[in-house]
Amino acid sequence: MQSEMERGVPNSEQALHGTRRRTPDWDAVRVSLEVVRKGSFRAAAEHLRMSVNAVRRRVDEVENSLGMILLTRHVDGVRVTAEGEQVFAAAVQMEAASFGLMQASNSADSDLSGEVRLAVTEGLGTAWIAPRLVEFQRANPNLIIDLNCAMRSADVLRMEADVAIQITRPTNPDLRLVKLGRLHFLPFAAPSYLETFGMPKTIRDLANHRILVQADDNAQWKELYDRLFPGISPTRIVALRTNVSSAHYWSIAKGAGIGLLPTYAQWVGAEIVPLDLGIHETIDIWLTYHPDAKRIARVSRLIDWAIQAFSPQKYPWFRDEFIHSNDLKNHYRGEPLGNVFNDFPGKTAVA
Repeated sequence: MQSEMERGVPNSEQALHGTRRRTPDWDAVRVSLEVVRKGSFRAAAEHLRMSVNAVRRRVDEVENSLGMILLTRHVDGVRVTAEGEQVFAAAVQMEAASFGLMQASNSADSDLSGEVRLAVTEGLGTAWIAPRLVEFQRANPNLIIDLNCAMRSADVLRMEADVAIQITRPTNPDLRLVKLGRLHFLPFAAPSYLETFGMPKTIRDLANHRILVQADDNAQWKELYDRLFPGISPTRIVALRTNVSSAHYWSIAKGAGIGLLPTYAQWVGAEIVPLDLGIHETIDIWLTYHPDAKRIARVSRLIDWAIQAFSPQKYPWFRDEFIHSNDLKNHYRGEPLGNVFNDFPGKTAVA
């Protein structure tokens, strides 16, 4: 009988065939499953915030534990072997069972104590949620709030957060989804900018101005640029491109150029001027959570609080209908608008 070497079996597979099988570490399985979902080691590493080498080591651990090749490496990413298909199908079931186990454990806590994790976009988290979490924490002093502000949406089905507030509507049918409100965007500029470069009167005039762009993962901004400035290269008019909304806001407020901001940005603190050029963009705000999460008392409390924090009835700038920035004060029935935003850290804004 021919040996494996004589049959041309690669050395790596020979080594695996001779390995005594054992139950792999769950964390290594979880990382390997992420590689399958993302299609490459690099994409999985970026999502997990690990180094590529660390991800490779975790996949190797699983393959060595099971004594089989699960993934093959190619220039365009990874492909799952037949054995890998079976293993990763079982891993998905393990992941769901792991989540169920954690939920069952959490549901056993009848008092509102422990940790609750909220993921939110950077601008809304910094400018709107963080200042208002004080009231939530005082009402629930035994809770630890883990607030994760990032441009990338968290995956609540895979336990990256208990609750997520995002501006991209999730498509997974297994998620619970609540529309919190709508953001309305207008072009804004600082008085110092307008004094230097003049007031644009039409959209066409913008081609002669300095444009500021928040270029994150949301493709809507690129689509808007292409619609407003067809055939004009961004290198001609884009003066600054940022990836977070707080930097975008302050660049506009300090006179770097003209950029889109939510209508309420005028009331955040810095002196900025809305420009009436016929440009009005909207983005809906979504709250998502795992269907079982609301059975956990502390998560349910956070969900209810978040819905109230974005109440369009109380805060007109979150309504579906458009209200111009200059008119918000006429539609708001609470404390003076300036006071609503006074507690913002550094008076930072936006989505």
